[in-house]
Amino acid sequence: MSAGRNTVTLYSTVTGGTLLIGLILFAPWPLWASLILIVALATALVLVAKTIGNRSGASPRPEPTFTLTGGPSTDLRRTRVSDVLLPTNLEDYSFLFSATALWSPATSVMDESEVNMAALAVDAVLTRAREITERRDPSHASLVRHELAGLLGEMLPDPKGRLRAMAESVQLVLPSQDQERLDKLASVRKEEAIWEHERKYEQNKRAYLSGDVLKDPGSAVVWWLARNDDHVEKTVQDIGLLAQLSSAANNTDMPETFQQLISAFASQHVPDPVHTSPNGADAGWAPEREDSPADRFDAFLQTMQFDECDPQRRLFARRVADCAAMHGRHDVADELIRRYDPPGDAEPTGETDSGS
Repeated sequence: MSAGRNTVTLYSTVTGGTLLIGLILFAPWPLWASLILIVALATALVLVAKTIGNRSGASPRPEPTFTLTGGPSTDLRRTRVSDVLLPTNLEDYSFLFSATALWSPATSVMDESEVNMAALAVDAVLTRAREITERRDPSHASLVRHELAGLLGEMLPDPKGRLRAMAESVQLVLPSQDQERLDKLASVRKEEAIWEHERKYEQNKRAYLSGDVLKDPGSAVVWWLARNDDHVEKTVQDIGLLAQLSSAANNTDMPETFQQLISAFASQHVPDPVHTSPNGADAGWAPEREDSPADRFDAFLQTMQFDECDPQRRLFARRVADCAAMHGRHDVADELIRRYDPPGDAEPTGETDSGS
């Protein structure tokens, strides 16, 4: 309503001023006097128009406020931060941090000659970065780098509100020597986990054998029969051995029921009558003994399929005895010669009787 009245008033004033100018121009006084009146009237019209405009309630456009949007009105500055050590959640391990700090003063009335604003901006960025890295694993450097890039990519004020700062081009790495140490530790942990798994497997296997399979001779026989159900006769022959294993596994004496089976088993597995008990005990019994080198060589000859009457067998044994003597094993050489080439035996000539 007020704006409408002001418009009417302004229109009336302009119209009236125009009419007065016309009358002044055609008045009977001198031209210079008419010009003076016209200038005075025009000035009056301008003052009236300005007064009406102020009364209409229009307020002047406010001054632009200072914002940090990155537009033309922002006083944005840059400072490079390079190779700063930031702590991790492991003692003695640190990240290497580099970035470009972007910052701007929070107010234009601050006297920057008295404050190192660039240092404050760098400190604000590093403080925000440290709050993240000191809770992170150093082996996750690449993941933490992306996390920092996101969190430092926002303009935030420093604790005292003197400036706002952010960071771009964030780089975060772990020194190569520390990375090698962590790789070695990770490898050791993996090997230890494998070893622990194998140890538990062995413990479980021992517990299964001692507490279930070999807890008594009967359990051992049943277990062996289950694994060899198509060889019943062989299982019967092995009962004495299984009973002995069960007693040894439990540190107990052999039950009397199985004593006779143990003796039979021993007699079957010691066919050589030379190795009998020295005190004149039963010749069918022989103590456990370790195979000699000659015994093992004899087993080797059997695999080579040398017949006992084959002269090549004696020649081969002699060569092996000579080789053992060359390497300082004269005891082995003497034993091989005594068993396979005794001095009293005649060497085969390979000649045949031509007859008369």
